[in-house]
Amino acid sequence: MALSQRISTLTGGGSDGWDLFLKARRMIADGVPVTELTIGEHDIRTAAPILQDMHRSAMGGHTGYAMVPGTDALRDIVAKRATERTGVPTSRDNVLITPGGQAALFAAHAAACDPGDVALFIDPYYATYPGTIRGVSAIPRSITTRAEDAFQPRAQDIEAGVAGARSLLINSPNNPTGTVYSRATLEGIADICQRHDLWLISDEVYDSQVWEGAHLSPRALPGMAERTLVVGSMSKSHAMTGSRCGWLIGPEHAIEGLINFSTHTTYGVPGYIQDASVFALSQGDEFEAEVGAPFKRRRAIAQRVLAAQNTVGLIPAQGAMYLMLDIRATGMSGDDFADALLEAEHIAVMPGESFGTAAAGHLRVAMTVDDDAFEAALTTLCRFAEARAA
Repeated sequence: MALSQRISTLTGGGSDGWDLFLKARRMIADGVPVTELTIGEHDIRTAAPILQDMHRSAMGGHTGYAMVPGTDALRDIVAKRATERTGVPTSRDNVLITPGGQAALFAAHAAACDPGDVALFIDPYYATYPGTIRGVSAIPRSITTRAEDAFQPRAQDIEAGVAGARSLLINSPNNPTGTVYSRATLEGIADICQRHDLWLISDEVYDSQVWEGAHLSPRALPGMAERTLVVGSMSKSHAMTGSRCGWLIGPEHAIEGLINFSTHTTYGVPGYIQDASVFALSQGDEFEAEVGAPFKRRRAIAQRVLAAQNTVGLIPAQGAMYLMLDIRATGMSGDDFADALLEAEHIAVMPGESFGTAAAGHLRVAMTVDDDAFEAALTTLCRFAEARAA
């Protein structure tokens, strides 16, 4: 029996760029020691007090069906966090709890797009974005950015690609580039969304990881609250990647419709996970800063290592847990360089080409191993690049 077009074309006929990651995992399974700087997985685990609260809730019986939109307690504390951080009044009626940020991305596009609608996204992009759009039978269309702009999208490029579009997906702080969108960039995006009647889907899962500048949610810009859907998650801010708890914030009518959608898809998030998320969020900004501290520290290490050589360039690392390195001086593609580095030095990084066309000749490095191992790997990478450039 043939599969549906939705499933068989989800990745556009390719792997969405994860071949090198899978190769590194096979090497590890075969006993080869590999320094993994590939995926955004914290090298710390979920904090023990969060797990203890999760255990307390589960043992207390909160293991049955949970309310589909999320518990009132969790929706309330997410709304409070959003209000305090953005200045936009937010209530539980603006919040849908989802099984992680990925489910929120899917729900947002399901709300914004009908089959055949064009959905815009920014290149470079997180690997699941085009497939998420195809998953709702919309048509993905990328807007290419430039390394010389630190991958900030230009309003004129979005304008040139906007014909027939129904939505625009952005991500700041950005994965894979580490760029934090400026106010000017976001104001240009807001203007386009309003003039062309677009839904703006804003992936803000790294909003607690800003190392330079400030995070601005476009939902806070004039006229944008009624057309913006904000994706959030416990994964990055609280090192709860495996707990699968995220949220979508938007206008009340959108959330009301998406509660019905979630009833027919995910059927909610386990109650004990939600209770632990309430506990985690109640620890405040200081706890989120503690979770992010290793990445801020390793960013400084990277700046020091890269300043000592002239072959590998660093896109300004303003936020998130990633570096985008420019290795075009070697004359190699990101794919070829990453594969050669893995074979020769057993260091796994993601080629820029994994995230679209704009970052060709670049590498994404996740700052997700301990400081000493990170510095050693980055130093080796630079020496490897210098030898190839020579």
